[in-house]
Amino acid sequence: MTHLPNARLTHVGLFVRDIEVMKAFYARTLGMSISDAGDFFERKLAFLTRDPDEHHQLVMVQDPARDGLASAVNQVSFRLDDLEALRVYFRFLQESNAIGLEGRNHGNSWSLYFFDPEGNKIELYVPTPWHVRQPWRAPLDLTQSVEAIVEETKGHIDQNPTALPMSEWSDALRIRLGQ
Repeated sequence: MTHLPNARLTHVGLFVRDIEVMKAFYARTLGMSISDAGDFFERKLAFLTRDPDEHHQLVMVQDPARDGLASAVNQVSFRLDDLEALRVYFRFLQESNAIGLEGRNHGNSWSLYFFDPEGNKIELYVPTPWHVRQPWRAPLDLTQSVEAIVEETKGHIDQNPTALPMSEWSDALRIRLGQ
């Protein structure tokens, strides 16, 4: 296989029906700022980010030609720094009456899922120090302490024959990628 330069995923684009509602939701719920917005032919566009080094991490397009069409997006995922940050978001989203709020332990990540006003699934996640062959999941109770969640996950890991330290899995992937 030809070694290709690194291509980092930096943003996702969503077709939306009501760009004003969606901009307000992502700003309020995920702390994103609008970096640019405007009209392009019949379309309205908005660019949002939380990273000063990225013009946008999310671009929204309201296109009248797509009215009534379903989104092809499965989910939009945001990585958090640590498990306590995920617990903070959980409490905030509970208080905000987030739609479809569900915690999942994937073994290789602790994830929190919910939906935006137009039904797009959002994932907030924190990687764990382990790899577990996917798909795999168990319920995640974010009312527990960080220590209890880690201990419970370790119990799952100890029972899973596909589990290994994430560093070992990453090293093997580097070799497969030719890096």
